[in-house]
Amino acid sequence: MKTLISLFLTVVATSAMAAGNEPAASSYDPAQPLDIAEVVSVTNTATACDVVPATMVYIDHQGKTHRVTYQVMGNCMSNL
Repeated sequence: MKTLISLFLTVVATSAMAAGNEPAASSYDPAQPLDIAEVVSVTNTATACDVVPATMVYIDHQGKTHRVTYQVMGNCMSNL
């Protein structure tokens, strides 16, 4: 039973630390160039038919992860 409780606490602590490492999203500022070495993810806007908020997660050349939010026109593709 002690092992099970210990394992549970380890999982909870690890999840909390991972959530704490998530970078805060900042709004895109066209006047500030982005240092993008690798794009990790981009919001899928395939089904949106309007201007919608999107988020891009990227890694800069120093290895730091960033999240930037911006407005984008959806692709307006239906899944019919």
